[in-house]
Amino acid sequence: MKILVTGARGMVARATAEYCGSIGDDVVALARDEMNIADLESARNAIGDHRPDAIINCAAYTNVDGAESDPEDSFSANVVGPWNLALAALEFDCGFVTISTDYVFDGTFDGFYTQRHQPDPQGIYATTKRRGEIEALTANARTIVVRSGWIYGNGGTNFLSVMGDLLRDGKQIKAIKDSYGTPTFAGDLAKRLRELAELDMPGIIHVTNAGEGTSYAGFAEKVCEVGGFDASLIEPVSHADLQRPAPRPVSSKLACLFSDKFGLLPMPDWEDGLKRFLGK
Repeated sequence: MKILVTGARGMVARATAEYCGSIGDDVVALARDEMNIADLESARNAIGDHRPDAIINCAAYTNVDGAESDPEDSFSANVVGPWNLALAALEFDCGFVTISTDYVFDGTFDGFYTQRHQPDPQGIYATTKRRGEIEALTANARTIVVRSGWIYGNGGTNFLSVMGDLLRDGKQIKAIKDSYGTPTFAGDLAKRLRELAELDMPGIIHVTNAGEGTSYAGFAEKVCEVGGFDASLIEPVSHADLQRPAPRPVSSKLACLFSDKFGLLPMPDWEDGLKRFLGK
């Protein structure tokens, strides 16, 4: 397949481009200065020039707290961008996969959120991501929306991605003990994104690593166990103690109703993904 990946400098985009290239795909990975997804003509021109079989949209505004004071940029990247790409994909008859988030749920449910649960986003970031889902599916019925969460991986700058480096360097970290999710290794997510692009089955799919999920503190403890780091460096804190600008779901564990029905193999367990990440 010929795959066009947006947001080329991001962690998930790099993992996706690397995986697709490794299986022989013709990969075009474009950064914002090469294709601005918030500009319809820019998106149309790039897609028209490259004529991919499928687009995998990894571009997004992901600064959850920053979105509270920068709603316009969040809206441009997370709503206008997927809408434009969906329209361009429809025009040039190619598949379209776009990444959304577990934050579309309010986090009050103790179990796993599936596609049967009603989204109730809290905060600007979550609201724009949910709106982006709706706009993309409305613009192009062929759209595949992939909800994921707690993503970490090589080259990532978020807390889950850098936690091992901090602990390896002997630095104290604060890890939330009462917020829960399903950690997802970017390399495993990338493989599933490619599988979905080939499957070309539209709708909303939840993609995370398997397992019961964990808290940030639990993830940190597992990092110490796998990496041989000092667990006393972890300071467990409550999510309420941090007083961050944007609201976040207390529990946003995801499960998918459809993956096995589509013939997709189960995702690896999150602990297995972490071992591969730390052992790179």
